[in-house]
Order: sequence, then C-alpha cells, then structure tokens
Amino acid sequence: MEKYRAKPQGYMTVGEIAKKMGVTVRTLQYYDKEGVLSPSAESEGGRRLYTNKDIVKLHQIQSMKYLGFSLEDIKTRLPSINTPQEVAEVLTEQAKALREKINSLTDVLIAIEKLETEVLQMQSVDWEKYAYIISLLETKNDLYWAMKHFDDKLLDHVRGFDEESGRAMMDSQNRLFDRVRGLQKKGVSPESEQGQAFAKDFWDHIMEFAKGNMNILPELMKLNSAQEDASGDWKNFSEFVSLALTAHFKSIGHNPLEEAVAND
Repeated sequence: MEKYRAKPQGYMTVGEIAKKMGVTVRTLQYYDKEGVLSPSAESEGGRRLYTNKDIVKLHQIQSMKYLGFSLEDIKTRLPSINTPQEVAEVLTEQAKALREKINSLTDVLIAIEKLETEVLQMQSVDWEKYAYIISLLETKNDLYWAMKHFDDKLLDHVRGFDEESGRAMMDSQNRLFDRVRGLQKKGVSPESEQGQAFAKDFWDHIMEFAKGNMNILPELMKLNSAQEDASGDWKNFSEFVSLALTAHFKSIGHNPLEEAVAND
C-alpha cells in the first residue's frame, strides 16, 4: 500500500467514498479488516485513501451481497471474475444454491405451521412429542399428527428405536402410503389380489414395528378413532387398510387385533 503526505488528486478518504457509495464508514472499515476491500493508499496521518478502481470493486461487492453471496464467497470469487462467461457461471451456481435454500426454508415454514397446529391441540407442553413430530415432518411422514395421541406406552416403545431403525420404519411406512395411493388411483379393491398382497405387507410392517409387543396394538388401533384431525389422504389410506386387513384376517382365520384388545 502506497503512503502519501497529503491526499493526492484522484484519491478519496473513507468518509468521501462512504458518502459517494451510500455505505457507512464502519462498513468500509469492516471490509478492510476482512480483506474484502482494502484502501489503495494511506496518508502519513493514517487516513485510508481510495481510488475509482476501489469504487468499481465496491460496486461488485454490493451487487454480490444483494445476490446472496457471503463476504467469504465474495473474497474468494472476486479475483477470478474477469469475463462475462465467468460472471454467468458464478451467477448460475448462486441461483442453484438459492433455489436449494428456498426449498429448504419452504419445508421449514410448512413444518412450523403444522407444528403450531399440533401444539395448540395438545393439553400441555411436551417437548419430547414436539421433537418426534418434527422428526416426522423432516421425513415428510404424514403420520406426524398422530404423535399427540401417543400415550406413555407407545412413546416408550418408540424410544426403543435408534435413529437408523426409526428412519427405516418411517421410510417403510411412507412407501406403504404411496403404494395405497397408487392402488386407489388404479381403482384396485382392498379385497382384490393386489389389495391382499398389500394387506400382508402392511401387517408385516406392523409386526416389525411392534417387535413382538402385542400390547401396543390396541393403542395403535385407537389412532383410527382420532382421524378427524388427519389429512384426507390419511383417511383414504386408513379406510383402504381397514378393509384390506379385515379381508386378510378373514382369509387366515383369526383377527390378531381383536385378540390383542381382548388380552389388553
């Protein structure tokens, strides 16, 4: 950095460039500290001096900040942006990153709104249930609403799943949900061969979730009576499952759900 006894012609002080560009002196001092925009020269008295070249760079910084670039990104990218093609490539990358961020924030906003609805329907503050609801919302599991109906018995059972097995169960449930959507879209009957194949797979899923603990089945059944706050998709899913399981149990000659209720 060059040093001058007095301010040469064509140079501006930090106050002058701040006024000219509509930024604060503190902002320019911060840019200097972070190595994003340092003055071209300095007077013997320690006054920072800027040139028109620095103004061009400040225009670049302000433009990139508006477009969502962090100061670290700007510091790294500015020296290599010299052609229209390079500018376009950087903008393409930034547009992709912003779209991903928008999608992520949209998901978070939806989760917040759904959690707010669930919180207002619960009788007391229960952060453990909130956490479970959020984990279900993260995986776009449509059963998030059911968590507020879980009693201590079901919650204790859910705690028995580690993160990996818990996510595997959620993924399995989501696949079954999508499968029912597909069957219903095709007009497949729950009592049909395809419907019964689904019923068997669904019951295997329930057994895997229960891990041999048949005592939790009555509590799972009670969720059917809490469908008034579920989505229309879940109601359609539940109705299909109920009819499919009824036919499945009839074909195997006994109803495990009724037996579990009787023994509860």
